Amino acid sequence: MPGVLRVCPIEVPVELSGQLEVGVAAMLANTVADIALLIDKGGAILDVSVGNEALAQEVNGDWIGKQWTDTVSADTRPRIESLLRDLHEDKFGEWRQVVHQGRQGRGIPVQYRAIRVGSQGHVLAFGRELQVVASLQQQLVDAQQALERDYWRYRQMETRYRLLFQSVSEAVLIVDSTLRRVVEANPAAAALLGDSSRTLVGQPFPEGLEPEGMRAVDNLLGAVLGSGRADSVSARRLETGVDLTVSASLLRQDDAVLFVVRLRPFPVAPQGRPLPEQQARLIQAVGAAPDAILITDEAGRILAANRSFLDQVELTNEHLLRGQSLERWLGRGTIDLNVLLSTLRQHGSLRLFRTNLRGQYGAAVEVEICAAAVPDGDRACFGFFIRDIGRRLGVERAVQAGLPVWVGELTERVGSAPLKDLVREATDLIERLCIEAALRLTNGNRASAAELLGLSRQSLYVKLARYGIGGEIPETD
Repeated sequence: MPGVLRVCPIEVPVELSGQLEVGVAAMLANTVADIALLIDKGGAILDVSVGNEALAQEVNGDWIGKQWTDTVSADTRPRIESLLRDLHEDKFGEWRQVVHQGRQGRGIPVQYRAIRVGSQGHVLAFGRELQVVASLQQQLVDAQQALERDYWRYRQMETRYRLLFQSVSEAVLIVDSTLRRVVEANPAAAALLGDSSRTLVGQPFPEGLEPEGMRAVDNLLGAVLGSGRADSVSARRLETGVDLTVSASLLRQDDAVLFVVRLRPFPVAPQGRPLPEQQARLIQAVGAAPDAILITDEAGRILAANRSFLDQVELTNEHLLRGQSLERWLGRGTIDLNVLLSTLRQHGSLRLFRTNLRGQYGAAVEVEICAAAVPDGDRACFGFFIRDIGRRLGVERAVQAGLPVWVGELTERVGSAPLKDLVREATDLIERLCIEAALRLTNGNRASAAELLGLSRQSLYVKLARYGIGGEIPETD
């Protein structure tokens, strides 16, 4: 049939059959094969020909005289025997794949086909090296195993995420930023909103809130989408009248942008009843107080702060503060924070601690700090009340007992004592007052006081002994 190819073995003309000489066959084998073997009728190797140098370095030179079956691995010997048996029975031999042992001990996969040549029953085996194919197969297996590992790692991460998402006590919704519909909801959110998790999925968000609260939540999501962060807002449920605090953050998953929305009911009394109106107003007053108020954990990391503190440190968003250490904003940094925290841990409260408060852009104000420790189970949190005293009118500084004598009589002594003596006495007085102030600020910690004054501890000890401050120096110092 025209245009159709038929695949079949090549038929040798009768007049040419049996005339293929061994030398011609060997030359043909060297041309088309990676490895060629000349085998006698007993299966022993008479000659070996290798087509490339890389394979020649692996093939053992002592194959000649050995049985062909002895040069391959034990599990592939039956294939050589089958190949030779087919040739003796004048059958058309198929390709057989065997594995030779190379000089370096690694296996060399070779695919053989054989023909009978000459009148003495010799066999000429043509071999194709399959090392490249084996390497590709190994790479495929390695890639498949890597995919399997990545898949199981992904499954484990997803399982941990699901477990955490379902067990967290805070109500959490995953909301699509484009369609504004709920993608996922945990059981806490379903319990808070009075619905099941399956029913919540697919519903528009926000929904079921008072109109003012819905507008506030819409503005919140728009601000989060634009800047990545925004303050939390308050909203009220229409059905139950429960006040909620709504906060949101962005989550990117592949090409999609999602909102992680957290819902917290307004604080309630231990009995489960809403807080009395007076306490609710107190919380609102704290948030709107003109003095800065903030809550930190035991290490001084900020948990919450009111608007006045944000104004003093020149920030616009409370999320930028959460998790930051308070020392970042204090004038003397670590020294001030260590004094504050150690005093609160020992005495539970602190009054009228003076320092400077630094802003985000370098502005500094003089402040007065009062603080109290609030027990919270095994851990405690600290509440700080910070007042700006830099703009106070008529502030009267406390004067130490010895100060009026020196200051009052200093000008009267001009002329009766050399200037260098007056300067030395004034310098000694100022130095003593500064050391005493540093010790008060550090609650008697001499190492911190030396750091605060910019002195070495040995220099501070010499001055303490000179002025008789603080008693004897302990040997541990």
